[in-house]
This record gives sequence, C-alpha cells and structure tokens, in this order.
Amino acid sequence: MMYRFFYPSIPSYFFKRIDTSSIFPENNTKVNQELKNQKIKKKIPNPASGDPSIILKGNKDFSLSTHALIASSLNVEVSEEISKLVRSLPIDSLQEESKKLISKSKDTRVKTPYELKIENLSNLFISYLYKPKDWTVWNMERKFMIPSEKVIELATECQKILEKQPIVLKLKTPIKIFGDIHGQYQDIMRFFDLWRGPTDLIHGGDIDSYDYLFLGDYVDRGAHSLETICLLMALKLKYPEQIHLLRGNHEDRFINNSFGFAEECAERLGEDYDDPNSVFQTLNNMFEWFPLIAIIEDKIMCLHGGIGSSFVSIEDVNKLIRPLTVEHEVNSMEEQTLIDILWSDPTDNDHELGIQSNAERDPSGTGSIVRFGPDRVEQFIKLNRLTLIIRGHECVMDGIERFAKGLLITVFSATDYCNKHKNAGAILVINKNHDIIPKLIFPVDQTNQSNWIESEKRPQTPPKWKQN
Repeated sequence: MMYRFFYPSIPSYFFKRIDTSSIFPENNTKVNQELKNQKIKKKIPNPASGDPSIILKGNKDFSLSTHALIASSLNVEVSEEISKLVRSLPIDSLQEESKKLISKSKDTRVKTPYELKIENLSNLFISYLYKPKDWTVWNMERKFMIPSEKVIELATECQKILEKQPIVLKLKTPIKIFGDIHGQYQDIMRFFDLWRGPTDLIHGGDIDSYDYLFLGDYVDRGAHSLETICLLMALKLKYPEQIHLLRGNHEDRFINNSFGFAEECAERLGEDYDDPNSVFQTLNNMFEWFPLIAIIEDKIMCLHGGIGSSFVSIEDVNKLIRPLTVEHEVNSMEEQTLIDILWSDPTDNDHELGIQSNAERDPSGTGSIVRFGPDRVEQFIKLNRLTLIIRGHECVMDGIERFAKGLLITVFSATDYCNKHKNAGAILVINKNHDIIPKLIFPVDQTNQSNWIESEKRPQTPPKWKQN
C-alpha cells in the first residue's frame, strides 16, 4: 500500500527577516517609528539546531493535529471515487503505518540464502499457476507438472509461517474476501482476471493496495484442487502478511479423503495417499495450523461455517491449541467449538430461531452439527461488539446471501456448484471507507468438459435455496 504525505514545499521558518526600514526614506519618520514599534521581540529559532519543538510546537497559538490525512496510490478500481482514497489516521498510528508501508515496498536489501530459496520456491509455483488469461488450458491437463517433492517443500515452508501467526487474525481494510473455491481453479483465475489479483502492479495486480482473505474449502469437489491449494500456498509464502487462509471443513483429512482430494493426489501425482510422507498427508498436516477466524477492523468477524451452539466469545477460539484435529464424535466443549466454526449453518430463514438440527450436514444424527437462528447471531454480535459476520460454507444462488437482517453474509466463490446448479460465484471487496462491494462471475459454457468430480462416497451438500 503506497501512501503520499503532503508537506509545504518551503517551511515558513526558512524565510529571512527583512529590515524594511532601510527601504523607506530617512525623512519618513512616521513610517520608521511605526516599524520600530512593531519590531519582533522574540528571537526566531534556528532550524539548523535540530530542536523538534521548532517544527511541532511552533507558536503557542498553534498545535499539531491529532490526525494526518493519507492518500493511497492510484492503483485502484476505475470506478472508485478519488475521495475514498484519502483517509484520516491518528498521529499515534503513523509508526505502525510506516511499518506497513516499508513491508509492502520493494525490498532492496541483500537477501540471505534462505530468503532467496523461499523466493525461488514461491516464484516457481506462481509462474506456473498464476495464469488469469490462460485458465482454459487447465481443462486438458491431468498430470500435475510440478514434482511432488516441490509441493511438499512448499507446504512445509508455508506451515512454518502459519505456526508463527495467531489462530485469530486481526486484519485491516482494504481487503478482498473469497468464499469456497473447492478446486475450481478456473473460477479463481477468472476473478483475478476481471478484478485483479494478488500480484504487484507491474504484473497487473493490486497486492500493494489490498489484502486477500480466503474463507476455506480450497480442495475437494472440483477437479483442480492441487492447482488451487498450491497457488494459494505460494502466494502465502510470497506475501505472508497480506494473504490470509482460514480453515474450512474440507481442510480435514477425514473429509478430503472422501470428497475427491485424496483420489486427485493418487491419480495426478502417482502417490499412495496413505503414506505419511505423501503430498496428501503433508498438506493435511499443514491444514491443522490454519487460523480459524479473522477480525477486520475490530468489527467484522470472518470464518468458514458459523457460530453454532457453543461458540460464544472470540476468546473461546484464542484458547484452542494447534495443531487441531477435527473430532467428529464430540467429547468436549473445545471440540464442539471447532465443529461449530467449521460446520454450522444459519437456519433457512429469519423466522426460524434458536438452535436446530442440521440433517443435511449430520445424516448420522449425532447432534454436533447444528443450525443457528437470527436471534443467536444478534446475541453473538452484541456480546463481541461486532457489526457483521461473513462466512462461506454454503452454496447460494447469487454468490452472496444475507441473513439475520443483514447481520450475517454468506459468500460462495465457485460457480455452477457440482456442475448442476448454475449458481454465480462472488467475492466481497471492502474498501477504506468500509463499503462492502460484491463482485460476481457467472458459469461459463463447459460443453464436453467437467470441472467437478462425482463422489460415490458421500453425496453433495444441497445448495441453500434447494433446502428452502
């Protein structure tokens, strides 16, 4: 994020005093006497002395503002108003803002051998996978062209970053939020093509202006889970403080062993996915370190599923210790909280209150996966001093859907779910003024092609509008 700070070109204390009496005739005693009466009594300080009070304190009638106006670079959407590029920032926050500016500026220092190794690793995957203009070619390729050893190395390095970052992320605007992708590599490329992606300005991206938040479910269902998760890991490695990956319910080895990802690793990598050293197992080890929720500007909570029955306070999540294995037969409050965050859904409409069963998600009837009503949402938001919850997890026809009178928004980014429902995909863009702008894409004609895989182990979760 680039900022320009505007200062006067010539500070006022650099102007010299002029003896105006010398330019008037000596016989003009009246003028000379008046000038003497107005003579400055206080000595003008010397700016070369380095005394900061000269600049900040100045005359006793003036004081430094508590806020500074900051203008971002013009690397924004054409439709965005210029007035929205300027924001007010407390003076006390300038130091943190400077750190952000430095972290996002070009690094000119000499890199260590390890840093060069990480840079080359991330660039290998990005150069191969970041192809917004050429996404259609992926319909034809089944063998994954990058060696398994490199995928394992990428996941290992990505996990090191995740281990250092908190389970509850604290993020700032502007930011782009993606819902479920489910191996739909083509759809994520289309979003990057139409609305810019997480690369630098030279390559047509907007990573200097936006953070990126993904709400989980990167694998399963779709035919290109490897492309999707490897690209996101490489971007995370390259931009660790700007790419944020939350955990979804499919980032769980028990689930993605049944919904397509394990079979994809076996077919496209030629591996035994039960091998502890396989790509499949390595990636699932990394998934257990993914953060669970993100709080944007202390007001918007983002997560994959929902708040369920037991998730009461954000502090409940801070108490969870990673790596986290999802226990589907719940035996503790902590295990139930994790299930709620990853699996729970809102009720079908604003008139269905309280906590209800969720037969579509929990066909065995254990009772651990539930639906929560709008009253539960209102209570949670009030208790945690929030204004909004954003979640994924459910396919919705328009890519986005509001619940609880707009207090909760569902966003789903994969189009034509399971090649059957012709739904749109959406992302949410939150700008500096905290306006939330949906960006939609619609299914493309996939005649004689299918980007979704059929799973005989477990049927698809019905889209929300089908449940209604």
